[in-house]
Amino acid sequence: MSDTNLTVKFDRENPYYHGSVQKLYSVIDDPGSLISETSMGGSVFDVGTIFTIQGSDTVRAGFRHLVYTSLMDVNEWADIEPYIKAHWGEDYLKNEPIIKETLEKVKSTGLKTHHQGMIGRDDKKLYTRSFPQELSNLTLIKKYNIYKPEPLTFMKSHLFDYEKYYGNDQFVIPLEQIVRFGVTSGSSILRKYKALSDSGKNAFLRELGVADELVPWQTFKTPLIDLTTKYEPEDRNISRQEALLVSGIGGKMFSESLARAILASFMVHRIFSRMGLNLWDLKWEIAKDGQDLVFVDTLDTDSVRATLTCKVEGHNYIVNFNKQAMRDYYILVHDSWYEAVNKTKKEAAQTGENFTDILKQGQEKGLYPETPVVDDAFMKIQEEKNHLIKKFITGTGSGEGYKQEVADIARREVNYFLNSKNSELYKKLNAID
Repeated sequence: MSDTNLTVKFDRENPYYHGSVQKLYSVIDDPGSLISETSMGGSVFDVGTIFTIQGSDTVRAGFRHLVYTSLMDVNEWADIEPYIKAHWGEDYLKNEPIIKETLEKVKSTGLKTHHQGMIGRDDKKLYTRSFPQELSNLTLIKKYNIYKPEPLTFMKSHLFDYEKYYGNDQFVIPLEQIVRFGVTSGSSILRKYKALSDSGKNAFLRELGVADELVPWQTFKTPLIDLTTKYEPEDRNISRQEALLVSGIGGKMFSESLARAILASFMVHRIFSRMGLNLWDLKWEIAKDGQDLVFVDTLDTDSVRATLTCKVEGHNYIVNFNKQAMRDYYILVHDSWYEAVNKTKKEAAQTGENFTDILKQGQEKGLYPETPVVDDAFMKIQEEKNHLIKKFITGTGSGEGYKQEVADIARREVNYFLNSKNSELYKKLNAID
């Protein structure tokens, strides 16, 4: 039964926004809200929708509903402190006073989000706290303004002007805040680190707050946060100082947003732990609403890295229960296409063009491989992963039987990659012994 009597009506014929993983619709008689309809489409390497995982649309919406209702629920925050201390040490909160102070506020208020509930597939009623009998791919969210920085060129430099953010309100801050509990083999910070000089590496580690060199599948003693741009043609990793200037919200609110992003990540870490999975990183988008910070956008298995360690033929492998599995697939099975993506990104960085336009033009001329079709056997594995996550969300999956199902599907993926043409690269990426 719905926990509200509200029936939500929206204009399905005219999407307000059509993205790679969701459509947004205007709500009839409520101009301040939008309907999010998640799709089964998937995107990697910023190339747009190039694959479809059956059932992932409702899993995306269901996981979002689970996370956002947890973030807003003061009861969920009441017992989070022992979990934090158990995983990151008794002294973590004492050593990070801004996190401690922010947590004390959040315990009594919860975190604010744009999420207003899931809309039932059949009854179209709004479920603010509970779930409909069958998961839906429709959620109701509060609408926030999106401003994009203005591109400009100075000599041969391509720049972006963020002036419009200053003095505005009710907008999505133009940053992605990435909270990391460790570093994976596919992590962007690992790629950046490897490309730096020795002095550059030391400066980068100081910026991140990490004492040791970065190596794949390293767990950090405490979580760290790094930031990228959101509305430039390609996400760009930037320093905290530049991020503060880009944000348009001032130093005090900026610091508060980082602290809240870390706390929200602890909550999601606990959710994945209950699933038997380990969370490595996730990204947040936050809006400014007066003096409030509001968590917005999607939060699903596309925007996190959660894994299981699986032993096959005497070796331990990391298995991704997130979009990284699809990234690995293209890197390992369709490496020539992946090389073309990287080549066109480098060209775009020099010309200021959108790399997807360069890639498409090259494909039409026969210079680059066509976008690959995903092998049915591998896609079946991804569909079954989504089914397992759905079982957890709906409360039908738990206990030893559920954990065995998770382990079995993980083992199938490892065997798939070990039988691929780039099995040695797979071992380098995901074997941990």
